[in-house]
Amino acid sequence: MRAHPGDQLVAESPATGTNRHDSRNVGLPHADGTPPYDVHWSDADHVSLVFPGPDAHVRHLEHRVGRTHK
Repeated sequence: MRAHPGDQLVAESPATGTNRHDSRNVGLPHADGTPPYDVHWSDADHVSLVFPGPDAHVRHLEHRVGRTHK
């Protein structure tokens, strides 16, 4: 798993009928984009250090500076 600042980390719930949790990466301690991540949780409005489990995935967003679209 690798992420960039601003990408979303989505943690799916293993229990039926519960919500998944979305967050935005606000800090990456490792330059190569590997965990852990500092994330801002959208549903709780707080920042925490996260070591993603097997139920999590990164949603890469097209927001990086210097990228051009053709």
